[in-house]
Amino acid sequence: MNANYLFELYESGYRDFAGIHLRDVNLQQRILVDVNLQLASLVQANLSRAFLTKANLSGANLYRVDASFAKLSEANLHRAQLHKADLRGTFLVKSDLSEAQLSGANLSGANLRGAILRGANLCGTNLCGTNLRGADLRHANLSWANLSGARLSGAALGRTFLDDVNLEGAYLNGLNLKGMNLSGTNLQEAKLNGTQLDYANLTGSNLSFATLRGASLRHVNFTGANMTGAILWRAEMEGVTLDRADLSWANLAGANLDACSITGAEFTDAILPKNSASKLYAKAAGSTLWSHRSTLETLSASQFVEQPF
Repeated sequence: MNANYLFELYESGYRDFAGIHLRDVNLQQRILVDVNLQLASLVQANLSRAFLTKANLSGANLYRVDASFAKLSEANLHRAQLHKADLRGTFLVKSDLSEAQLSGANLSGANLRGAILRGANLCGTNLCGTNLRGADLRHANLSWANLSGARLSGAALGRTFLDDVNLEGAYLNGLNLKGMNLSGTNLQEAKLNGTQLDYANLTGSNLSFATLRGASLRHVNFTGANMTGAILWRAEMEGVTLDRADLSWANLAGANLDACSITGAEFTDAILPKNSASKLYAKAAGSTLWSHRSTLETLSASQFVEQPF
């Protein structure tokens, strides 16, 4: 079937094109609302700016498809093959992408608010600036994905794979990331206000200039983390490990630092809670990796302030 015949059938009211083969077809800017393309082969098709709202593309082969800026809200893309697809700026609000294969795809600037991505493979995917608010990412594979500047507030991330993911400048406010392995993750300038990170592994991570106001960080492992300029105002940090972490210029006013470990930590020019001063001085030990001074000396170069209101 060629494209012209498909359009003629669609205009006549026909909607069921399940299993159709249309490799390299040009559907740019076409309106195919509520169309059934289940298990269709649309390899390298041009769907740029097409209207495919509520389309059924479950199991479809969309390898290297160009669906940039297409309208695919409430579409069914369950188990669709979208390897290396161009989905820049695509409107995928409330779409079902569960178990879809999206490795190497470009979803920069796409709108996936409320989308279902449960079990999807997003390994190496470009999600820069993508809207993922309220999306279901449970069991999804986001390893090596670029999520810089992405908005994930309200997203579900249970058992999500986040190995070597880039979260620079990402919006993660209020998320539940308890117990997650985020070691070595780039969270520079990320927004983590009110986020639950209890028992998470953040060893060697980059949290420089990140904001973690009111975050729950109980028993988090920050060993060797770069936390320069981080805002940890009123964070709950009971039992955290800050060994060899760099907290230069960090703001920890009002934070709970009870039972924390600070061997080799750097506190130069940090703002620290005054009620924790005696405990911090008592347990200060080792030298820092950053300025090669003793932790005790860097504490003396910090500022202790009263509990903020």
